[in-house]
Amino acid sequence: MNRKLTNLILLVALLGTLGCTAGPTEPAGSGARIVLAQSDVSRVTAPSVSQEDQAALITGNQAFALDLYRALADGSDANLFLSPHSISVALAMTYAGARGTTEAEMAKALHFTLPQDRLHPAFNQLDLALSQRGEGAQGKDGEGFQLHIVNALWGQQDYAFLETYLDSLARNYGAGMRLVDFVTDTEAARQTINDWVSEQTEDRIEDLIPQGALDALTRLVLTNAIYFNAAWATPFEKEATQDGPFFLLDGSSVSVPLMHKTTSYGYTSGTGYQAVELPYDGHELSMVILLPDSGAFEAFEEGLDQAQLAAILEDLDYRQVNLTMPRFETTAKFGLTEALSALGMPEAFSMAADFSGMDGTKDLLITDVVHQAFVSVDEAGTEAAAATAVIVGLKAAMPEEPQVVRVDRPFIYLIRDIETGALLFVGRVLNPSES
Repeated sequence: MNRKLTNLILLVALLGTLGCTAGPTEPAGSGARIVLAQSDVSRVTAPSVSQEDQAALITGNQAFALDLYRALADGSDANLFLSPHSISVALAMTYAGARGTTEAEMAKALHFTLPQDRLHPAFNQLDLALSQRGEGAQGKDGEGFQLHIVNALWGQQDYAFLETYLDSLARNYGAGMRLVDFVTDTEAARQTINDWVSEQTEDRIEDLIPQGALDALTRLVLTNAIYFNAAWATPFEKEATQDGPFFLLDGSSVSVPLMHKTTSYGYTSGTGYQAVELPYDGHELSMVILLPDSGAFEAFEEGLDQAQLAAILEDLDYRQVNLTMPRFETTAKFGLTEALSALGMPEAFSMAADFSGMDGTKDLLITDVVHQAFVSVDEAGTEAAAATAVIVGLKAAMPEEPQVVRVDRPFIYLIRDIETGALLFVGRVLNPSES
């Protein structure tokens, strides 16, 4: 029996310990096929979620989005773009396995105010609603509108995850388990996940998981990918675009292509800012631009919270607007471990982490959370993509406190053959500045 067939039979045999049944295979980037471990539980396509629960989810996600935005923007002078929705979904799937203090910290940091049995159905309802957007609408490339959001789990082929955990993700996130081998073929697993992300995002997000992020202790990677392509409801005329000055925070300026349009937009203004809403074709999604007054950017950014954002969005009212704005394109990559820890969930990344809801043990912790995002805005509309991966691994032995050795005084050294102990060279250094 050849090795590939033997491995496939072993994987299928192990599905019982994963609490799943054997599902179909799907192609991987290398031409191999990935075995799917499918939960017996089907996704709930009509979840019973109250308006209050849905509003609580949206409010909490908005608050987390602004917290994370400020954390990533702090101390940076670069452009910034991310998908807080992608990050919230990926971490919500991880949160489903959190218990104890880890669960409490994650809930506080992520602004998850609903109990788990109501939170995940609310995420499900939101995802199902988003999947219905854009029927008959156009994309910026002349093709159809696209809003594609998808989740996937990537589990170690011989690791026993709890059936209840996998069922919850299948029921609420439509996320099946794809079996890979982090232990003996880490690089192939990394490439397989990255290929999937690239495919789901029209090749806009590549190499989401960098080399070194996975190792033989990795047991689970939870991924979310989102792709968006939409035309403006009223596109800008390319002939109206002209180069003009864009003023930087330090008072200097750069010349960039500025688009121009006079039409009816949602608009409001307040102390220190203006806001304008640009709807996309179909009028189901929009871009909202928050424009602080000159010299007020830092103060406005620092003070922007969920309550202020909600008030601004509530005040938007359609009126004629003479709009000038730049074409732009931004790409960004983040490791989110430090930011999420600072927001209040450090235990999830520590030896004290409790993800016993995943496997019935306290052997797992989050080793990394990585995120990539891309956006391109021009006269036709907007293309955007993002992906998030939460990497979960076994806890390694706690490293000892390092012994300090500071070679800053005369020393003797030798070069030896380790196996035989033969001393090939010996010497001393009394003054390293002399030869």
